[in-house]
Amino acid sequence: MEKQRSTEHSAAPDARQEDQVVAGRNPVIELLRSGRPVDKILIVRQQEGGGSLGRIVAMAKQAGIPVKDAAREKLDALCPGINHQGVAAFAAACSYCEVEELLARAGEEPPFLVIADGIEDPHNLGAIIRSADAAGAHGVIIPRRGGAGLTAAVMKASAGAAQHLPVARVANLASTVQELQKKNIWVYAADMDGEDWCTVDYAGGVALVIGSEGSGVSRLLRERSDRIVSLPMYGRVNSLNASVAAGILLYEVARQRRGIKAR
Repeated sequence: MEKQRSTEHSAAPDARQEDQVVAGRNPVIELLRSGRPVDKILIVRQQEGGGSLGRIVAMAKQAGIPVKDAAREKLDALCPGINHQGVAAFAAACSYCEVEELLARAGEEPPFLVIADGIEDPHNLGAIIRSADAAGAHGVIIPRRGGAGLTAAVMKASAGAAQHLPVARVANLASTVQELQKKNIWVYAADMDGEDWCTVDYAGGVALVIGSEGSGVSRLLRERSDRIVSLPMYGRVNSLNASVAAGILLYEVARQRRGIKAR
């Protein structure tokens, strides 16, 4: 039986990555003008604030692209032999989509989504996308700030899954969670001190939140989630790698959705 929600509920760089770095003031401006997805921009701040650099910062702010301070030595290492002029941009290796496109992809099925809450390690994000695709999820949602984007390293770690499974990038994960809940999608956060993962009913629409490697699910997303689910730790360590935990939970959701009984 489909669950119904109360209306009162509230809620060292990879070699392939070098091709994604655009360096120099005019090239970065043209990249921003092109509309191609950009993950972040690095700027050596010990420079004049106006002129072309000021224009880059303004364009990035308007597009919601993070701008971060960087040492000149870092840009020298990222752009060997290139006159970077104190600025470099990381272009996404793949285009993002809208959350509505993920929901449309579900068709007649209840939506099955993954929310990567501040996953910074590109290998972890790539592995999560790979597992999500394998488990039959309809898409992945990531934040615009505070996490890895679709870099070449993520694409490589996903073993090509990122070319097939759509990824949406949003400005505010908490607001996105509330919008999903309004569509009768239940949000399950994987975190400590929650319900036993294999005793939970994942029927209906599902959005599985996987927290960052260091701090786990953010406080606001934990508070707005419908349920907290946990994996038991029987050894001496108290947590699993984010992508490993995601894989286990994804396949439990997949098992239940397909009506496979445990033997």
